[in-house]
Amino acid sequence: MRIDKWLWAARFFKTRALAARACDLGRVTSNGHPAKPMREVRIGDRLTIKNDTGDFTIEVLGLSQMRGPAYAARALYHEGEESRAKRLEAAELRKATTLAGGFTESKPEKRDRRLLDRLRGR
Repeated sequence: MRIDKWLWAARFFKTRALAARACDLGRVTSNGHPAKPMREVRIGDRLTIKNDTGDFTIEVLGLSQMRGPAYAARALYHEGEESRAKRLEAAELRKATTLAGGFTESKPEKRDRRLLDRLRGR
């Protein structure tokens, strides 16, 4: 099964086009190698995925051609404890940044955009 289709079915990305774009940009690795959208994903593969909600390090447990409900999508993979902890820590940092008044109501300036990009790991 294609990795972009699997990422869409597992609900890491809203559309297959976004999943394919993430693969092209190098935000998805499979077993330590950059993954192209047409790369085959198999049960037991270890994937590293970077998206807006954080960085995931997962192990593939199942394959699905269809995009189902969230509880079915979660059954397709297992996320490690350290990955989950890092994601929650990054979410707390983002939350603290906005609560501390780090950014105004207006559009971010160049310096603010660079800080946001650095925070997101881009």
